[in-house]
Amino acid sequence: MFQCFFCSQNLKTVDYKDTEILRRFVSGQGKIIDPRYSSTCAKHQRLLSQAIKRARYMALLPFVRK
Repeated sequence: MFQCFFCSQNLKTVDYKDTEILRRFVSGQGKIIDPRYSSTCAKHQRLLSQAIKRARYMALLPFVRK
């Protein structure tokens, strides 16, 4: 089993302005990747999904890919 990316990097929060990290957890279609495939723990998956949704709302990430 893989370790959570955020736990291994000792990141306490997931910032919605850090789009480079957020893009790693979004699929080619613009969907949030399942934690089974992204290997994130439940705590950080909740923070990650909230950050991705905020970044989409602020137009930092697209809702869909063209």
